Amino acid sequence: MPNPETWPSLPFAEWRDTCATLHMWTQIIGKIRLAQAPLINHWWQVPLYVTSRGLTTSPIPLGERVFEIGFDFIDHRLTIETGDGKADGFALRPIAVADFYAEATQRLRALGIDSHIWTTPVEIPDPIPFEQDRTNAAYDPDYANRFWRSLVQADRVFTAFRARFLGKASPVHFFWGSFDLAVTRFSGRRAPQHPGAPNVADKVTREAYSHEVSSCGFWPGGAGMEQPIFYSYAYPRPAGFGDAPVTPAPAFYSRDFGEFILPYDEVRQASSPDEALLDFLQSTYEAAATLAHWDRAELERPAVP
Repeated sequence: MPNPETWPSLPFAEWRDTCATLHMWTQIIGKIRLAQAPLINHWWQVPLYVTSRGLTTSPIPLGERVFEIGFDFIDHRLTIETGDGKADGFALRPIAVADFYAEATQRLRALGIDSHIWTTPVEIPDPIPFEQDRTNAAYDPDYANRFWRSLVQADRVFTAFRARFLGKASPVHFFWGSFDLAVTRFSGRRAPQHPGAPNVADKVTREAYSHEVSSCGFWPGGAGMEQPIFYSYAYPRPAGFGDAPVTPAPAFYSRDFGEFILPYDEVRQASSPDEALLDFLQSTYEAAATLAHWDRAELERPAVP
């Protein structure tokens, strides 16, 4: 059996408030990256990335300078580093989003980084501007660390899955808008214009889904899904997708979400979590690619004996 500490327990009800606060904190840092980085296809310039200690922006351009912002979920600090050797940071602790925003902004300015962002959160209902948000103010270091450790495992398996594909594929990246880790494969064909999604600007969805995709990810829960899950979907969704047989057995198709779902607990409690998750990723991809008539022979890497 797997070590339970490797795939940590992450009951959403136990850290709901911390999750909501972290979501807003990552949006602040993500929007700083968005404000500075040039547009890359499908908004790939905006996500955060899993590290050996937490999440990072990766280097952000600032004229001829660069800087990087990271969440350290071991020592529980926000870290800021510049390419000219300067560094600053502060403790992650139970403070309001408004105070986190003020402190992060002040620390950046002290390093000569004055980045102006649109302070309204995205991809959530009834957003509160960061500088006014005193509702979200929770931080449980144990659950923040558990969340990061779950991301480490998902990132590791997603990377192995990504390696099986020869066609265009995204990095494994953490989208702070939707607060999920994702990796996406592309058929190479243009997709019909996306009809839009709640609480997301049309320009965002149209850029993100400009081409046909099979996408999978990890989401800690919320908004009608009160548990952490792995998911897989296709855009455009081919006829019969929701009825396709997939593995492992606990996976199911959610008509409400329009996605295949595998509960995180089914993976972490499996005799081989890696195998269970890879089966889910592979079988749901095959359902999408086969039903949508992707050129699988050209796009997939032959299995290594």
